[in-house]
Amino acid sequence: MEALLEAPAGVTSLRVSPLHPSAGETPSFVVLSTYPPTQCGLATFAASLYRGLKDVGASRVGVIRLSDDPNDVPSEEVVGILRSQSARSRLEVARLINSYDVLFLQHEFGIFGGTDGSEVLELLDDVHIPVVVTMHTVPLAPTASQRKVFEELARRADALVAMTNIAHDRCVNTFKESSAKVVTIPHGATVPVGSALPLSDGVSLLTWGLLGPGKGVEWVIDALAMVPELHDTVHYTVAGQTHPKIRANDGESYRNMLKRRAQLLGVSSLITFDDQYRSLDSLLELVNQSTCVVLPYDSDDQITSGVLVDAVSAGRPVIATAFPHADELLATGAGIVVPHRDPVSLAHAIRQVAHNREAVTQMAEATVPIAAEHRWSAVAAKYVDLGVRVLIGERVAS
Repeated sequence: MEALLEAPAGVTSLRVSPLHPSAGETPSFVVLSTYPPTQCGLATFAASLYRGLKDVGASRVGVIRLSDDPNDVPSEEVVGILRSQSARSRLEVARLINSYDVLFLQHEFGIFGGTDGSEVLELLDDVHIPVVVTMHTVPLAPTASQRKVFEELARRADALVAMTNIAHDRCVNTFKESSAKVVTIPHGATVPVGSALPLSDGVSLLTWGLLGPGKGVEWVIDALAMVPELHDTVHYTVAGQTHPKIRANDGESYRNMLKRRAQLLGVSSLITFDDQYRSLDSLLELVNQSTCVVLPYDSDDQITSGVLVDAVSAGRPVIATAFPHADELLATGAGIVVPHRDPVSLAHAIRQVAHNREAVTQMAEATVPIAAEHRWSAVAAKYVDLGVRVLIGERVAS
């Protein structure tokens, strides 16, 4: 005998076995990830996915948080804690996961226990519901260990989610996964739709996010020293606390290096280092005061960037180094892409923003359709649709 499920908006009527936990209503979902108060992009993504699933009408949504903090306990949102190197924890979490219809597993190699996060495979040995894996990292040149974990995880998954076209292509070409199993769903935007560009004649540049080596802020400092004619009109804000893991090992050495560099180059008066914690509303206020967001990241292998998505969704032009997600997202004119570690090119881009208001306005206009695609309401609806498809055994990708 089969029971009728009420389909989410945009999904055809569903018929599934009455034995699954949410028979008779929209399916239930559990998210496995790092999660606030942990400070990282993955935790922010998971919190937004949780809220998005609730907003689009999922019957029940829970979170399994990855944490080794002995004081971390379940809450209304967080129904369980997965602790590394604990077979007991893995078994308890598997029981919780199996009380839901579909698992949305957020994957990066460094967040699970074991070599390259291999403990996630042991957890999945006891998971008996459909598994959807969102790939936050898809390395172009994986180590042998990373390849082994990735391929085994993919084998056990019912669907893989790539957040960019390049990530999709790497799943298929580098890891030889079937294209029928890989679905592209964009990274959701944490910030709501932004405001118009500020009307002042000055240029306000902004970099935000957890700070640490690889952020590339030093190249912007060097670039500012190369545009002395703009020193009366340009200001650069570096907002964000130092990444907790970096602060634990190295303190504020990266931030202090940046401050010394700015002083040596004579541009310290142009730069504000803002290390306060900001709520979403406070962050949005800061973004709305900016003319342009600068993402000078050193990595040439970053396939997703939540800050990039948020900047574009807030209606701000972006100057970014040529990491894969920037190449893809800014291709329609929402920003300027420059080579890595190249202050000369950054200086040229800053001059463009300062001197060509029409071009800045056109870049801001180019963000509008991108923002619509990345709203969490749209993104979460796609996850619900995918969850329904794996639950009833439909093909997940065309």
